[in-house]
Amino acid sequence: MPRTEFISTGFYVPERVVKNDEFTQWMDTSDEWIKTRTGIAERHWVADHQATSDLAVEATKLALDRAGMQASDLDCIVFATLAGDYMMPGAGVFLQRKLGITNIPCLDVRNQCSGFLYGLSVADAWIRTGQYQRVLLVGAEIQSIGLDLTTRGRDMAVLFGDGAGVAILGPTSDEGRGVLSTHIFADGRYAELLWANLGGSANRPRLSAQQLEQGMHFPQMQGREVFKHASTRMPASVMESLTVNGLTTNDIKVLIPHQANMRISEMVQKQLGLRDDQVYNNIDRYGNTTAASIPIALDECVQSGKLKRGDLLVLTAFGSGFTWGSAAIRW
Repeated sequence: MPRTEFISTGFYVPERVVKNDEFTQWMDTSDEWIKTRTGIAERHWVADHQATSDLAVEATKLALDRAGMQASDLDCIVFATLAGDYMMPGAGVFLQRKLGITNIPCLDVRNQCSGFLYGLSVADAWIRTGQYQRVLLVGAEIQSIGLDLTTRGRDMAVLFGDGAGVAILGPTSDEGRGVLSTHIFADGRYAELLWANLGGSANRPRLSAQQLEQGMHFPQMQGREVFKHASTRMPASVMESLTVNGLTTNDIKVLIPHQANMRISEMVQKQLGLRDDQVYNNIDRYGNTTAASIPIALDECVQSGKLKRGDLLVLTAFGSGFTWGSAAIRW
């Protein structure tokens, strides 16, 4: 049975850069307050004409060009996002249409910050079994247009940026390379600790002016509980991926954690006993881009030469649901 290799990667972020000082015109905050609590200095936000699939198109074109491929070479699209272009259908079909291709399946994955890892698990299974040969795995988000830009929503609003990252995946017979294993988890007991509780079938009515005035459509988070769970479950999932493959933390060349908050990444690093050079973070420049954060960071690692053939790459994420997971990859 073949393993799954990363053929190519790419990412795209919008041109508009929003620095911390810009938030002071909307809410009671400061650059120092944001940096101290999150590690974020700036993030990218979309222009009015951009939808989530538009960001994914740009990242995909870059990955295809680097791979010397055409969009018609793709067999399947797996699109991880919480911010589809519309309520329905999912964003995958709009990406497909914008790439000028038809007939291939498009699967939308709604696992928020863990979406890219969940999508990788699905794509890996398909490739290993021979169902598809070339899978486009996408993580793309637009959070900026759905934030409460007041002091009431400060804790969430300062965190998020927009962007897209993709990977083109395919089979390899090289036993020294590829996805070694993926590990995904969920615990719905904590669903309300990080959620947006408006617009779904549990609401009656689904949407009303009163609900909008109350801010029910904005994401809500109990930050301390999220921090506690993220900083323990992410390291635990990393250790599982290592143990299953007979590896240790000393074998890790690069760990890419989901870029939720720099303080969480620091705690994950501490729990695992990793050196600074083993952990890649870019949250200071992009903020939390949800499902896009891991593939954006991955492409930066690839393009900067931080990852070489044979290196052990480990990915880990945690997010709404709660959902979390990890993947071990021999580059």
